[in-house]
Amino acid sequence: MEHSVISYLKNSYENYPERIACADDMEEITYSELWHKSDAVANALIQLAANKKPIPIISKKSCKTLIMIWGIIKSGTCYAIIDPMLPEERINSVLNVLDADIALVCDNNSKQFSSVEILQYDRISNFRVDEEIRERRRNLICDIDPVYIMFTSGSTGTPKGVVVAHRSVIDFINCFTDIFHITDQDIIGNQAPWDFDVSVKDIYSAAKVGAKIQIIAPKYFTFPKQLMDLLEEKKVTTLIWAVSALCIISSRGGLEYRRPSYINKVIFSGEIMPIKQYNIWKEKYPKALFVNVYGPTEITCNCTYAILNKEYRDDEMLPIGIPFPNERVYLIDDGNLITDKQVGRLGEICVSGTALALGYYNNSAESERSFVQNPFIKQYTEMIYKTGDLGYYGKDGDLYFASRKDFQIKHIGHRIELAEIERAINRIDAVRINCCIYYNNEIIDFVEGNIEGKEIQRELRKTLPVYMLPSRFIIKDMLPLNSHGKIDRQELVAGLEKGIYEKK
Repeated sequence: MEHSVISYLKNSYENYPERIACADDMEEITYSELWHKSDAVANALIQLAANKKPIPIISKKSCKTLIMIWGIIKSGTCYAIIDPMLPEERINSVLNVLDADIALVCDNNSKQFSSVEILQYDRISNFRVDEEIRERRRNLICDIDPVYIMFTSGSTGTPKGVVVAHRSVIDFINCFTDIFHITDQDIIGNQAPWDFDVSVKDIYSAAKVGAKIQIIAPKYFTFPKQLMDLLEEKKVTTLIWAVSALCIISSRGGLEYRRPSYINKVIFSGEIMPIKQYNIWKEKYPKALFVNVYGPTEITCNCTYAILNKEYRDDEMLPIGIPFPNERVYLIDDGNLITDKQVGRLGEICVSGTALALGYYNNSAESERSFVQNPFIKQYTEMIYKTGDLGYYGKDGDLYFASRKDFQIKHIGHRIELAEIERAINRIDAVRINCCIYYNNEIIDFVEGNIEGKEIQRELRKTLPVYMLPSRFIIKDMLPLNSHGKIDRQELVAGLEKGIYEKK
């Protein structure tokens, strides 16, 4: 019985030792190399890290990063990927949440962050492998142990680390690979950054079945024609991508330039797929499997899926479908359960099952707020996760996504708290108050103060990731207030709809 994701890698190593496991722009490694090199990293960490604290990896995605991931897992602890291009303040905030002692890096010129000890890949990649020590540590792993921590934007200004266990990954990936027929013959084109949970499907699906991960560098998404050439050259069969990445290709003429001939599976998530863009892809690949998957990081990637086998009219919505096996999805409104007979009635999407995360790392208050007892079961403990998303049942019986319940948004594949952006802007001296609005897939900030938008943007780059930066600032002498003395968001949105605000 599988109690650790290590069994995935072990099986692929034993069955396909000389098959390419991963390739990036610089190198490629076989399953045999991945197994043995991650053994060396594991033994180094067992000797150098006296405790089982999480071990962050401050690195861009690469074959070496994958080796470090598996090395950390084999050492008996969990990893957290941190993008080295994030502002230093943001990185240190994540490290503080983790209370990490060491961090792994690939780059020899990496800075010293927070109070952690930096370990270079070259230092730990050639440790002598002690089979007995490694196996002893591996045998201590339980399926309830954390395997990774994935950070999302936090409503208090502190990033939230979602803790996911071995059993949750196994539960989800076993279903994911079976339902969508991912096999050892597939080449998975990895688009997602590895600090984003879409990448979990790439990494563990490949390890489960012995497929190849072809890492696609972010630069290719700036040049769709080069991306199309790369997908053809590398014979990529499977795209498990964020919606925005697919739209870059279809909206900028990539598929008109070239239709990569090996693609047979297109699985997307993260945002609502525009119907026009979906239909472009479907027209080019009429025989490919298209799947819309839905779910937040807290339920291990996805909780529902919809296999799409037709074109849709522009006024239609794509369904998010049905629950994955071994997951229950509820729509709840004011404590009442909404059934599929109540077509169109909105409710909060809540999820239960083995795939639920263990909670937020070092943040019991947020965990208790979002992971709660199933209100429909009183006799024993069954936790559900409240997604904060609103959904409804369609006439076809499928689930449909409606919107966020609060001001948390999904933008360019990332989950973002608008309140975190507002707090960062409020720290700027010349800003009195501000209000962040998500409108037509654009983050817009209304500012009361004597400052220009470009100056705000410059200051925000010091503390926030690029994907959280507003694309537009509207400077006003005074922001409107409602009868409760709060900023009147509805009035601001109405102004946007009427087009009365100038871009600044």
